[in-house]
Amino acid sequence: MTTPREIRVDTHRRYPYSAISDRPTYEWPGGKRLALHLSLNVEHFRFGAGIGNDYAVPQPGLNIRSYGWRDYGNRVGALRLLDLADAYDIRYGLLVNSDVYAYCPGLIERFSAKGHEIVGHGRTNSERQLDMSEEEEIACIHEVTETIRDREGTPPKGWLAPYICQTSRSLDLLKANGYDYMMDWPIDDQPMWFGTRHGRILSIPYSHDLNDSIECVSRRTPSQVFCDNLIDQFDEMLEESARRPLVMCIVLHTFILGQPYRLRQFRKVLDHVLRHRGDIWMATPGQIADHVKALPPGTVPGDGA
Repeated sequence: MTTPREIRVDTHRRYPYSAISDRPTYEWPGGKRLALHLSLNVEHFRFGAGIGNDYAVPQPGLNIRSYGWRDYGNRVGALRLLDLADAYDIRYGLLVNSDVYAYCPGLIERFSAKGHEIVGHGRTNSERQLDMSEEEEIACIHEVTETIRDREGTPPKGWLAPYICQTSRSLDLLKANGYDYMMDWPIDDQPMWFGTRHGRILSIPYSHDLNDSIECVSRRTPSQVFCDNLIDQFDEMLEESARRPLVMCIVLHTFILGQPYRLRQFRKVLDHVLRHRGDIWMATPGQIADHVKALPPGTVPGDGA
């Protein structure tokens, strides 16, 4: 009998492999099995500086059209989506570039006053953590955290990096700054614990594949088809949740879903989803993280990471 040859695999060493069908089963509040959170990106872009492609052409130069399209989200789209949340009695995880506080006075406060959760999303989407030195990234995370603490009274519990571009040290820095969870790793439909130098941090599912920015802009998916895809995603996950707990995330951007014709189609998604409101847990990402933290040890993969 031969001994199996050892296979060496390069890895991040942040979490262990775990097949979703092999894990313990648990429930969300009220005995629900499908948790749904809506993550709304509210972003700032510097005028004539940094990055901020408008996706119209490969690697476009900075231009007025690109800047104005995105600024529309802060001036118009965000308010439409706030009205939408009021009409349907839902709460967003509001992914905030901290520069928005200074650039759009009072905008974020309109959301936080109504109970939407504020999530750290860098300073501006004109920069990426991936391009920063360690000292620059430390300063960036600290500045975002303190800006939100000063404006909201409490620091954010969660983080999503602009362009979902973490560095190899980001998780360590986030945990050192008191973050409980992040949403940068699209690895699963359940929360997962990641290891850091300062203890564990939770990964909350965030949709990369079915994301309004990627679907509607990069792939040019028609709004009707995008919204049909969201409904199919929901129906399939609701059916599967009879066997295991799942998290579905709906990703929105103010300058994309805040466009009237897209919003008109998106209302059909909410109408469909909320017909099942008694069967699902409508939550913010922070509420999901709090629930997972209270589960018995060994329930969620990565407990020992």
